[in-house]
Amino acid sequence: MASDPAPAPAPATTDATPAVAADGLTSPQLYYAMAVILCGIVLAVLDTAVVNVALPSIAEEFGASPSAAIWLVNAYQIAVVATLLPLATLGDRIGYRRVYQGGVVLFVIASVACLMASSITELGIARALQGLGAAGIMSVNAALVRVTYPRRLLGRGIALNAIFVAAASAAGPTLAGAILAVAHWSWLFAINLPLGLLVYLGSLRYLPASPLSQARFDWISAVLSVLTFGLVFVSLDLIGQGAIRTIGLALLLAGAVIGIFFVRRQWRLPLPLLPVDLLRIPLFGLSILSSICAFGAQTMALVALPFYLQHRLGLTPMETGLLLTPWPVALMLAAPVSARLLDRYPAGLLGCIGLGLLALGFLALGLLSRAPTYVDIAWRMALCGIGFGLFQSPNNHTILTSGPVSRSGGASGMLGTARLIGQTSGAILASFLYAVFPARDHLVMFAAALVALMGAGVSLTRVSAGQRPVGPSSDPS
Repeated sequence: MASDPAPAPAPATTDATPAVAADGLTSPQLYYAMAVILCGIVLAVLDTAVVNVALPSIAEEFGASPSAAIWLVNAYQIAVVATLLPLATLGDRIGYRRVYQGGVVLFVIASVACLMASSITELGIARALQGLGAAGIMSVNAALVRVTYPRRLLGRGIALNAIFVAAASAAGPTLAGAILAVAHWSWLFAINLPLGLLVYLGSLRYLPASPLSQARFDWISAVLSVLTFGLVFVSLDLIGQGAIRTIGLALLLAGAVIGIFFVRRQWRLPLPLLPVDLLRIPLFGLSILSSICAFGAQTMALVALPFYLQHRLGLTPMETGLLLTPWPVALMLAAPVSARLLDRYPAGLLGCIGLGLLALGFLALGLLSRAPTYVDIAWRMALCGIGFGLFQSPNNHTILTSGPVSRSGGASGMLGTARLIGQTSGAILASFLYAVFPARDHLVMFAAALVALMGAGVSLTRVSAGQRPVGPSSDPS
């Protein structure tokens, strides 16, 4: 008599109970998990938006120069971009939930340090720690969305994530202004404590487990990644200041040399921090390049618009803030529409149309008359938001689903890294154009339109590469 076959071994690919479902979660668990994920990304995004508004007040209290105060923003951004990829890959190895929880805990602790800071230096160190915590949240944010939503609904989950990011960005300046009108700037960090605590407790109960990679985590590559991105972006910031360009160039050269060793090492690893294995997938690589162009163009415009509206058109800061609002509002409305269109049309085509509309909006803003009405400005801002919203959700969907589920952490990290590279490059390019062509704000808008059109062209190549509309079984996992 033949013996019964041995039972299949239990999968060792999840980080802890409860085990992740084969195709996402079902309601109501899906809604609870998504609430935690959305609150976490709002925590990280909102902090950046509110601190920008408080920089003059912080500089005045500590007797610091504007450039020293701006470093409170730079320290946060550089910490995020330098550690995003290592933390994303660590999520593939130990589970996205654990990296996310660690990021939330560090973010809350760093917020307490910001509250207790007695000098601009202490506050800068605390902000860098906050950036490290935010990197833990951002690095696995999109990967958590992927393992939470069923494949057939993933586009909607990504769109919802984009809506909340846009809402946090839009609400940040208004919230900061309201708080600063009645309280000390330190309360901007105090609001992180209750929200961070709720996110952490919710993550313990509701976030799903994730498939784990069995490859060893490469700490040498992690150090090389931090040094590469940290040195490059610190050097670009120093070069942009002008006064210490020699040091900046030396740091840039060091970052480039370390970066060469870093990239060469990645080709030999089964679980690379820089996902060169994913970049060899045409759809993934082209989508990443499209994302860099899109965020670069957007940041160029957002850097230039306050100067453009106030210096060239003579508007007040309050008017400027109100007239910028149609952009994120239109993005919030366009994101869910683009997610539904993804069922019918290829992401490459939607991205091309979206970035084309974004470029058209930039051109229209650059061609404003000297005495435009509020409506003249508002519809142009809304056109930019519609264009970016039409691009972002389908492009993010392609980035997350063009590789296997077990590499979702790497894909999520590259998605965030592409955004940060685009934002930083766009700000640097805008600064360069202002230095070469002072008081020519409209030229920055035209340059942003050109970069957006480049991204549209890259996005369109995905259609020629054979990308198809998303269907119930389109996820290659």
